[in-house]
Amino acid sequence: MAKIRVSRVGEQIKKEIVDIVRTDVKDPRVGFVTITGVEASGDLQHATVYVSVLGNDETRKGTLEALQKATGFIRAEVGRRIRLRRTPELHFKLDTSLDYSTRIGEVLRDIKEGDTRDDSGTDSGV
Repeated sequence: MAKIRVSRVGEQIKKEIVDIVRTDVKDPRVGFVTITGVEASGDLQHATVYVSVLGNDETRKGTLEALQKATGFIRAEVGRRIRLRRTPELHFKLDTSLDYSTRIGEVLRDIKEGDTRDDSGTDSGV
């Protein structure tokens, strides 16, 4: 039962952080950010917020720094919006799963293109 509650609280925290980042965080370094997930600890003392950022490595680094700088503000807003005994400490981490899946797609596409070239016009002579 506790795992279900932690999961629900994590989802609610995610919804609130999405709204806070979209409407209240005014840092210009925070551009195209997607909150991909929130993992809350079992005691709800800590929450890891996974973010995906559109752009190059420099943009990602700047956005992550801006979010870490705004952590206190975001945590306070989450505390105002969600009734919890203690608001979890937020830890922002870059989610690279989208980049990883894109890379896998490219590799699979290259393999497929290589197979079609091998099958298209070569005759084995047998």
